[in-house]
Order: sequence, then C-alpha cells, then structure tokens
Amino acid sequence: MTSVRPRWAPPVLRQDRLEPALRTLELDVRRRLDGLLQGNHLGLVPGPGTEPGEARPYQPGDDVRRMDWAVTARTTEPHIRETVADRELETWLAVDLSASLDFGTAVCEKRDLAVAAVAAFTHLSGGGGNRVGAVLSTGEKTVRVPARGGLAHARGLVRRVATTPRAPEGVRGDLTALLEQLRRPPRRRGLAVVISDFLGDLDWQRPLRGLSARHDLVAVEVLDPRDVDLPDVGLVVLADPETGRQREVRTSPLLRREFAAAAAQHRAAVAVGLRQANCAHLVLRTDSDWIADVVRFVVARKRRWSGGTVP
Repeated sequence: MTSVRPRWAPPVLRQDRLEPALRTLELDVRRRLDGLLQGNHLGLVPGPGTEPGEARPYQPGDDVRRMDWAVTARTTEPHIRETVADRELETWLAVDLSASLDFGTAVCEKRDLAVAAVAAFTHLSGGGGNRVGAVLSTGEKTVRVPARGGLAHARGLVRRVATTPRAPEGVRGDLTALLEQLRRPPRRRGLAVVISDFLGDLDWQRPLRGLSARHDLVAVEVLDPRDVDLPDVGLVVLADPETGRQREVRTSPLLRREFAAAAAQHRAAVAVGLRQANCAHLVLRTDSDWIADVVRFVVARKRRWSGGTVP
C-alpha cells in the first residue's frame, strides 16, 4: 500500500522532472503565501527607514537618537528628524547545500525543503525594485549569484539552487566560510537569510554576529525527524554523509534516549547562538506544513513591529 503525499509537501526536485516541479513550487508559494497573508505587505523588513525627512517637535516617547540638534539649537525647542522608509531592499540568501541536507525520511529531503525556503523568501522580499542575491555552498565549492531584481532573476535564482550539484561523499560543509563569503566585502544594509540544518560545530556564531551589525538576520533551520529522534528499528547502519564514516548500532532504549538528549542539547545551543546574534529563527521540518510555518513566522514578525503580542 503506497502512502499518499500530503498536499503541503514541497515538490521532489528530480532532474528528469525539474521544470514541472519548479513551476509547481512557484504556484504553491504564490497562491498560499499571497492568500494567507492577504492584506499584509509581504516584505520582511518594513523598518523606519534611513533617509532624512521632515523635522518636527519632540514628543514624549520619541526615540532620542533621532534628535535634530541643529533645528533644536535654532528654535530653542527639541526637534526630531523623521525618516523616510527605503522601499528598495537588498536581500542575500546564504544557502548551505552540504551533504547533510541530501537526506530525508518524511515527505521530502532537507535539500528540497531548502530550495522551497529559497523560493518563499525570494517571493517575500522581491518586487518593488527590491534585489535578491545568493551565496551557495556545498562544502566543495561556493557559487555567488549577484543581487538583481525582477521575476526572471528570481526564477533563475531558485533554479540555480535546485540544480547545484550535490557534494561528493566525504566532503564536509563549512557554514562559517559561507557566512564569511556573505560578510566580505560589506554590502548595503538589508536582509540576510541563512538556510541550513545547523548540524556540526557552532563556530558560525562569530561571523553571524558580524553580519548582524549591518543586516536584519533570519535563520531557517531545516530539520528531518531523524535529526532529533531515532526510531526503534533494531540493528541499523548509521552513516555520516560529510565524512563517509559508517557505524552499525542497535537502537536500544538507552541509545535512543541518549541520541534524543544530545539532539535536544544541540538544537538548544543553536537557538541560543542565533538569539545572541539577534537573528530571527524559523524551523522548517520535512514532516510539517512548511508554508504554514513560514506564514506564522511572518505574522509574528509583523506583530512585533506593530507592538502587538506574539502568541
């Protein structure tokens, strides 16, 4: 008996069916994001802007960092300088395509979900003269896609991520080097989205904090159920795709408890590292409705900006 593929599952990006799968992905993103976020501006960084605007008298509660001292001195009354929002946003995607993402035990591989996240954030941050670029890394090589605007560029970027060759077995990913590629040379202030499973060492925290000095940050953590829990299947061979090492183990209750505890500890450390870098954190799972998770994330960010409560 074959299992029924859920309607929310991202399309499987096989080479022989790539173009139809990409069209399906684009339609899913546009239909569901636009429908569920109807009435909201889809952008992720509305912000107060940086361009100087009109000066007006200071009112209690205003940000004193926007005080216009020249006008204050001339009028002998405190004035602040309004700012005009910059409608052109430059978004950079740092996409980790290392071998650990070529894995999935639910409705898709983590790599498919990473491509879906690229499509969603390209759609959310595109339009209105905004530009989107990307830095892709498999651990073996790094590819840079220049930031440009337009629907054709957005489609080409998603296709470029989907067609990036998989890393050979034994090649270890390097998220730290990927973030350094994004950090240097410095780019104009904007949005940086890091898409990875964040497995392995946590030495990416320093370059991520460096990025937070110039950009609004979003981290998309892509997970599979087997990243956090081992099933009771008896004797099984575990393989590390980034080193090629294999080990035969028996999934005893003790091993499963220790694995779950270690996985929970690692995920907690990742969450702390992202929080310390002032990085918004979105978790997408291969066994969950990923577009609904994206919508909840965007709505929560808008509530924070508007001063509302976040459930």
